[in-house]
Amino acid sequence: MELKVGDKIPNFKAKDTDGNDFDSQNLVGHKPLVIYFYPKDNTPGCTAQACSFRDQYEDFKDLGAEVIGISSDSVASHQKFASHYKLPFVLLSDGDKKIRKLFGVPSYVFGLIPGRVTYVADKEGKIIMIFDSIKAGNHIPKALEAVKNSIFLK
Repeated sequence: MELKVGDKIPNFKAKDTDGNDFDSQNLVGHKPLVIYFYPKDNTPGCTAQACSFRDQYEDFKDLGAEVIGISSDSVASHQKFASHYKLPFVLLSDGDKKIRKLFGVPSYVFGLIPGRVTYVADKEGKIIMIFDSIKAGNHIPKALEAVKNSIFLK
């Protein structure tokens, strides 16, 4: 089942970049969230997307938001990726694709390529924007605009 605007971010657990247990309940409903699903560490589009989120991370933090990247890569892969590109935000390992399925993230090219979808939730944990585009660079400005709107419209 695919999540829609207005739905609440579901509870999920995963291993973070450091191999620690991450529980969404610690953030959902406490601050705005930008949760982005991407296909694979160290590929051109995914690297560009992660670096763009990195470069604008302080803008998200200044608005009280947290950025979380999710792919099916291993914790070790995420550690290398985050270290090499100095990524300041959490990457979660979704090796069994349970989180991807929970959100209803589609796949591209006959199911061969995991989808690239960004979800923005307001402080209450309600989804206010879903952006589905293979074009990695388009996600960051859309997410930042949605976070700004969620704060200034309340």
